Amino acid sequence: MPDIVIAFFAFGLVAGLLKSDLKVPQSIYETLSILLMLVLGLKGGMALHGQAHSGMLPDLLAVGALGLIIPLLCYPLLRYLVQLNNSDSVSIAAHYGSVSAGTFAVVLALAEKSGMPLLPETTLYLVMLELPAIVIMLGLYGALKGQGKQAQIWREALTSRGVLLLGGGVLIGYLYGPEGLEPIAPALIGGFKTMLALFLLEMGLCTAKVCNPLPLQHWRLMLFAALAPFALGALGLAFGLLLDLPQGTLLVLTTLAASASYIAAPAAVRASIPDANIGLAMMASLGITFPVNVLLAIPVYQHWVELAVGN
Repeated sequence: MPDIVIAFFAFGLVAGLLKSDLKVPQSIYETLSILLMLVLGLKGGMALHGQAHSGMLPDLLAVGALGLIIPLLCYPLLRYLVQLNNSDSVSIAAHYGSVSAGTFAVVLALAEKSGMPLLPETTLYLVMLELPAIVIMLGLYGALKGQGKQAQIWREALTSRGVLLLGGGVLIGYLYGPEGLEPIAPALIGGFKTMLALFLLEMGLCTAKVCNPLPLQHWRLMLFAALAPFALGALGLAFGLLLDLPQGTLLVLTTLAASASYIAAPAAVRASIPDANIGLAMMASLGITFPVNVLLAIPVYQHWVELAVGN
């Protein structure tokens, strides 16, 4: 049986396809998004408590480089094979270079449940992959349009809600550690899976909404969204093997590379590329890639990792 949180995503997806009036109120969804990102940051900071060292920096920079490579690989595919216009190619490449916090939460829970070894800095990979893709693709768009907004792009990216919550959570968790966070740990850390289940319920409902009806005229993009996770996951696996990551962290990096953003990237693209079709990006990243990863591909990545490390 898949993890219980996956069942909540499937439940929401079926309910949405049946056109049920079931919905998670927007205020609760916003609260869950905030809590999930904060708790992910806290968990990463607690793991770093007393274990942070300068030797982590090369691996973090390498992960950040992966965040630059992925959108630069995706852009020509989207532009010339999928045959999108320039704005949509840049937009969707930014979504696929960036990452999904929801997918990260699912794979992290799986790795912890399976007892796979995880590096203390694993949560920082989420931050290192979130920003570079958005910045470089918006920078490319500005260069192609003859605009120079890099400073504004950096400011908006670094002060976005997701980055602040993850970064702030990591800092608080690192400074206070498990003992300092003990008073709030039962509600936040202990309630992580409950929050994730409710979040995925809403993601299932959203997926049904953006994919019903399927825009069959964009079959090339739909095919890209279904196949890209496996190709990008293989790239993430190769990177992780070069970095000699332990099994759990290797699975997380593989899955992150395979994921696509549906929170941070849409907000940044909407503000900076007004002529991009955000609906297309959401259809690809949330409507297809997210369920492919959560319902199907993560066990495949886990099998790849076990084969690669010889377990």
